[in-house]
Amino acid sequence: MGIFSALGIAVSGLRSQAFALELISGNISNAQTPGFKRTDVSFQDLVSSSDPRRQNGTSVQAFSRATNNDQGDIARVDTPTFMAINGDGYFIVGERTAIQDNRPIFNPADFYTRRGDFELDAFGYLRNDSGYYLKGLEVDPTTGNPTGGAPDFIQVSTDFLAASPTTEIAYRANLPIFPITSDTDATVANSELIPTDATNWNNDPFGSGGPADNVIQSQDQTLFLQNSLAGGALTAYSSNGNATNVQLRWAKTSNTAGAETWNLFYLSDSNPATVTTTQWTRIPQNYVFDANGSLTSPDPARVTINNLTVDGVNLGNITLDHGAGGLTQFDDADGAVQVNALQQDGFPAGELIDVAISGEGRVVAAYDNGQLIDVAEVTLAGFSSPNNLAKLDGGAFQATAESGAAIIGTSGTILGSSLEQSNTEIAEEFTKLIVTQQAYSANSRIITTADELMDETINLIR
Repeated sequence: MGIFSALGIAVSGLRSQAFALELISGNISNAQTPGFKRTDVSFQDLVSSSDPRRQNGTSVQAFSRATNNDQGDIARVDTPTFMAINGDGYFIVGERTAIQDNRPIFNPADFYTRRGDFELDAFGYLRNDSGYYLKGLEVDPTTGNPTGGAPDFIQVSTDFLAASPTTEIAYRANLPIFPITSDTDATVANSELIPTDATNWNNDPFGSGGPADNVIQSQDQTLFLQNSLAGGALTAYSSNGNATNVQLRWAKTSNTAGAETWNLFYLSDSNPATVTTTQWTRIPQNYVFDANGSLTSPDPARVTINNLTVDGVNLGNITLDHGAGGLTQFDDADGAVQVNALQQDGFPAGELIDVAISGEGRVVAAYDNGQLIDVAEVTLAGFSSPNNLAKLDGGAFQATAESGAAIIGTSGTILGSSLEQSNTEIAEEFTKLIVTQQAYSANSRIITTADELMDETINLIR
């Protein structure tokens, strides 16, 4: 029986080494497959039950051993929707089963992968080259926070981004203590102030209760421009995305010590029809500065411009937010207004031009109006025992009882414009190949030797 047992053991060795060769072959074949995890071989001996002093030789079995937690190198790529996971975790993906009424139908089952070569398909979904579709959490465009509890398929809409009207203008600037206007004369007291006497105007912008209060008519524009300073300009947007140029000018009205006063105007009609057409509109708010150059009124430093209208375009009620310490009155050698910030919160309608992955692992849509909108947050899943996941075609995995259920959220981070490479090391696999070949040859020698012994046994009866 010993010779036959030796033959059986040698055959188990051949089978095990052939299995190892199969795994090595698969690893080498997928050396360039993104996100591929090589499979190593684990050998186990089988011992027959017998007297410890008379134990027979042991046969062998080969098993596969996953390396799912062994990360491959991360390479930078030019495709902005490609992504890689640095550290633990898996992308949550699903499969498309059909297309119905020109809409994709998905299998609700979750699968997992490290393959991150995702690109937009014809329907706006992110799909990798193995055909798996990415899942994540939708992001609320107002709050910027993820919504919902369960990851769903990420879709980027190709529709136009609706316009958003301007509601607030952030305006920070320094006004000079001594403004130098066209009519300023250093030898004439108060020549840097805009005239507030009604006799200087065809209408009285600083009057009290009259129909012309707070406006500069076209016939008075020259006088106004000669006694005021440019305060900057910006483009604001109406509710339908109509772009409107808002020009601002400052005029100093008082040098009263400890309460120096300025007024702010905006251009309301750039092409007046008559000399009595309102061309500039005064914001009905005095800006008062103390001796230290700090704003004392308004407090807080926020002013609402009701029904701000420029060239017939009504922008509605606009809030001017100057911020804490945003408006000051300090000495300026040029006697000009120095604008530090002039920004608004509106934008016109926009067309989708690009999609990329941000450093926070979010899918970001870029539009030709300059807006960047977070569409979704890519969700990662972890496992208690990732090496016990079941392998599927296309570099995907499926949860098993041994791997445990998916745990949403891991310590891994997502890198955009990156791709994880195969964790196969060619040199290491070739070394394994040599060892496997030699072990296979050694087992075949056992069979040859056993065959010779059997021949000798048969010859005993001749």
